[in-house]
Amino acid sequence: MNLQLLCSLIIFCIAFVTSTYAAIYPEIYWKVKLPHTQIPKVINDFLPQSEDDIRELKQDKKNTKEKVYYGLHQHGILVYHVATEDEIRDIKKEIPSKNEFQQVTEISRGKSDLQDDFLYKPYFLEKELAKGKVINFPSFKNKNEAPFLSRQFVESIPFSLKKIPEILNHFSIDSSSKDAQTIEETIKFCEELEVKHKEKKSCATSLESMVDFSLSMLGNNNNIVSITTRVQGETPMLEEYTIQEVQQIGDGDNMVCHKLNYAYAVHFCHVGGHTKTFAVSMIGADGTKVKAISVCHKDTSLWNPRGLPFVVLKVKPGTTPICHFLQDDQIVFIPSIEATNYAIS
Repeated sequence: MNLQLLCSLIIFCIAFVTSTYAAIYPEIYWKVKLPHTQIPKVINDFLPQSEDDIRELKQDKKNTKEKVYYGLHQHGILVYHVATEDEIRDIKKEIPSKNEFQQVTEISRGKSDLQDDFLYKPYFLEKELAKGKVINFPSFKNKNEAPFLSRQFVESIPFSLKKIPEILNHFSIDSSSKDAQTIEETIKFCEELEVKHKEKKSCATSLESMVDFSLSMLGNNNNIVSITTRVQGETPMLEEYTIQEVQQIGDGDNMVCHKLNYAYAVHFCHVGGHTKTFAVSMIGADGTKVKAISVCHKDTSLWNPRGLPFVVLKVKPGTTPICHFLQDDQIVFIPSIEATNYAIS
């Protein structure tokens, strides 16, 4: 009787450990592979925390409210294509006419001297990162709540333009809906990256693949740390901020991962060549406190010459470093001791 009880207890313990390990496996993978940097809160908050979470996420989402998860802005990926009318309209004080739009898209060719009438500039020069500088910026909270799924699970789901019908069927998404269009656009963006752009990049469909790509690009895990923008308070759609302090925390190669709109957490990760990375403390007019991460790209020669950065700044690719802020769900990986001190402070 005691032997039977012992066997039952052992079987129960094995089942419990296996279940728990499966539920938190992405977190364990991070801790093993990147032992010297904490998992950012913006990742940890969207990891499955229990077996019930795993079961819920593995359903076909027939009964869930969210089919596809959307963020507010994706400035970090707008450097690869010609600026669209909608992208320019979003950051201008007034809706541009067709003639003005034509002028704006010619800026990077040096054919226009349009007045600077942007509501805010998603891209700026390094000299703008100065104490006392007042800037306008939209919410630093991107609000994309797509959950992370384990690599084992996402690899069982297609991620290919050729498999769009199968993907839509899996997530019960109407093929004529906005969500279906978003699914296709995100996959198309990821597949085009592999062909058109020379920059080292990858679309990570799981936390494990993000970690692996960071190690393959940046090397020794003893010297890789991750940092994110931190926001204290709720930032409105557009806020006036005053810069209080600028701290350089990296100078060299880094990797940035931008969360994309999709049915689960997918990140566009890229190594932007030689960059400077800054932690910028600022306070909003409403009292919101932000410690924003800003990345300044020293080499922009691979960016689209008619992309939004050159429309905003009226400069040409490869002529001057271009900077941008990262929202709170975008992760920077840096091989830097200084960044370690920042990340755990």
